[in-house]
This record gives sequence, C-alpha cells and structure tokens, in this order.
Amino acid sequence: MGVADLGLPVDVPSTALFTDQYELTMLRAALKAGTAGRRSVFEVFTRRLPNGRRYGVVAGTGRVLDAVENFRFDTDVLRFLRERGIVDEETLDWLAGYRFSGDIWGYPEGEVYFPGSPIMRVEGSFGECVLLETVLLSILNHDSAIAAAASRMSSAAGDRPLIEMGARRTHELAAVAAARSAYVGGFATTSDLAAGFRYNIPTVGTSAHAFTLLHDSERDAFRAQVDALGRNTTLLVDTYDVAEAVRTAVEIAGPELGAVRIDSGDLLLVAHRVRQQLDELGATETKIVVTSDLDEYAIASLAAAPVDAYGVGTQLVTGSGHPTASMVYKLVARAESGGADAPLVPVAKKSSGGKTSIGGRKWAARRQDPYGYAEAEVVGTGPVPADLADRQLLVELVKGGEVVARESLDVARDRHAAARANLPLSATQLSRGEPVIPTEYVHGGSGS
Repeated sequence: MGVADLGLPVDVPSTALFTDQYELTMLRAALKAGTAGRRSVFEVFTRRLPNGRRYGVVAGTGRVLDAVENFRFDTDVLRFLRERGIVDEETLDWLAGYRFSGDIWGYPEGEVYFPGSPIMRVEGSFGECVLLETVLLSILNHDSAIAAAASRMSSAAGDRPLIEMGARRTHELAAVAAARSAYVGGFATTSDLAAGFRYNIPTVGTSAHAFTLLHDSERDAFRAQVDALGRNTTLLVDTYDVAEAVRTAVEIAGPELGAVRIDSGDLLLVAHRVRQQLDELGATETKIVVTSDLDEYAIASLAAAPVDAYGVGTQLVTGSGHPTASMVYKLVARAESGGADAPLVPVAKKSSGGKTSIGGRKWAARRQDPYGYAEAEVVGTGPVPADLADRQLLVELVKGGEVVARESLDVARDRHAAARANLPLSATQLSRGEPVIPTEYVHGGSGS
C-alpha cells in the first residue's frame, strides 16, 4: 500500500486549480441566482468506446479520492483568483470554506465498463459538485485509457509478465499515473521509481546501451554489471553482435545468468536463435526479455516465440492509439427547488451529433447468461429489478464528504482480472469489433 492509498497529500498543495475557469464562473452565477445550493446529481460516462475496442477499464478511482480530499482553495489560490478578477468577493468567500460534503458512488477500480455505464455518480449541491468536473475527468480519462491498453496487452501476453517502461515517453507526473494504471490492467512491474515509491508497485531495471558503450568492450561492461548486481541480473545483448554477446554473457555469468534483453531487430527470429544458443551453452533457465516499441499486436505475434517477459513503453503510456477514454461529466438530475426535501427531477442535454444524454439518477447491473458470463450491461433509473439486485456495480466511495472505500492497488488489479474473465471470450480478441456486451436501458421512476 503506497502513500496515495493511505490518503496522504498529493504532490501539489491543492487540486483546486486543476479545473477550467468556467466551473468557477458557473458557480459565481449560480450563487448570484440562488441556485448553487440545489441538490444535484452528476454522472461520469462515455457515449462510446474507442473505435474497435470491446470493453473499457475503470482506473484512477483512488487518485480521484485523493483529489477530492485535497480540493482546497488556500490563501495563494484565492489571491490568484482575486488578482485575475475571475470571481467576485462573494464567490471567493464561498470558495475559502470549500469542502466537498456530498456523496460519490462509482464502479470500483479495475471493473470493466461499456457505453452508457454510469462510471461515477457525484451527488451534493450544484456548487460543490460542478467544481469537480475537470479534475475528475482528467484523472479518469487518462488512467482508464492506459488501463484499457494495459489490459489488452496483458491478455495478449498470457502468463508472461509485462514491465511498464514508459516514463521517458510522457510527462513526468503522467508517467507515475500511467504506471499505476498499467498495474491495475495487469502489468507486473514498472521501471519508474516514483511509481514504486508512491504506489508500492514492484520496480525493475538493470542497464541501457549507454552502459555497454561506456566500457572498452562488451565483456568489460558485462563483467562490471555482474560484479555489481550478481549473476541473476539481466544483460542487454543487442548493442553489437547478439550471438557474440550471448556467448560472452554466459561465459561471464555462467548458467545462472538471470536473463538477457533484446531491444531491436526481428524479435521473433532473434528470440528463437537466442533461446537455442542459451540452451546449447547450458543456460537453460536464463530468461529472454524483449522490448522495442511493443503494443498488444506485437505481443500477440510473439506468442509462439520463446520469450519470457515483455517491456512496453510508448504504446502503453499513449493508450495504444487511444490516449483518452472520452468520458464526460453531465448533470442528470437536480432538485425542483432549493428546499432540502425537494424531489429530484431528471435533466438531459438534447442535441444533434451524438451528444445527447439520458436524464435521471442511474444504477447499473451486469446480467449474466446461464453459464455465468456477462451478457448485458443494464442501466436504469428508479427501482432495481429484483433479479439484478445482487448484480449492481456501483459502490459507495465517499459519504458525507468522507472517503469510505479506499483500497490497495492489488485489490483493484485482482478485481480487473476477475471482471475480464467474466466477459465473453471474444472480449480479448484484438480484431476490431463492437462492445462485447450491449448496454440496455431500463426507465422508471423520477430522478430521485
């Protein structure tokens, strides 16, 4: 369990400015109109999955909880807003005392989702809920996109472990979040020490080509690494001649050599040749790690190769072509008036171009077929049908402003493995297709 899982402060003193200006100007106008205190329900969902994807993966929930807890307008932040003239003094006074006091429900981290799934539901006054839109979407869109790519890659890899190696290919803070999401999606380790420190993810790493080039010979480089790190280390063997490097590696480390890493060339062909050479040299237990711009398709193509682990960087931290999950945060219900007991009424945007939404406070459940596999994502308003009562997906995350569902990454990681295994087998196919199960809507009752 890492520091974020324990609810300790994030890397910035406040998350309050991880927002768009219009959140504050809406608040200002609502305060003036007397509507900022109306009970409201916002939901996070996506209208569609990335083209060709068959399921999505919820990730970033733990980071959302930290962001909500640290959403505070301190003196410096308030001074900035005052100097820029973004809001008036009445709004500044309101922000100075901001503490989210509402409720948040959501799909637990690691769960899968589909178009229309109410991934997160935020309830409270309009003023306190509307301010959270940007930071929640920023976290969920990024982390869920990375987790979905990681899930596809881990499915393609089967029992072979995956190493997250993307820190140098993205923003330094995004790299930490990406490593966290990759772990939820099935990766085993990360090369990023900040992710290891913050989230207790296992870390790995040995050497790059620079270390070999530093020395007068490859033999000197291997000797130095083995002397420092032991025979169980991983030696990078493609700086010069692979066959010669493998021969030298085994000569220096002996058959106890932990692994060799291949980072270039025709990985399928080279892996077969290296495996044969290692076995002939008696290093039958030495593993082969491959890297070099891998994605889920490249990993799948190496299924028949004698490869023991994969290192993935660029394609992972960019969502393997889909760097966002396209989630939105929409008001779906609000009170008829400002009264504490005023009933909720559903509200929804009506527009062309596929941007419509469905009003009402929603629940979600996953119906199973006779064999125990998921067959439909059922989303509804009003009472939950009795046959779906024990299949509901949303769990309480925040109650009365207090986090009630913080958990370790290992729990989310295990949950994802179980959720993916519960989907029809076609979910793990890499060929393009529609969502693996349909979303069905059940309408009933009001927005409450």
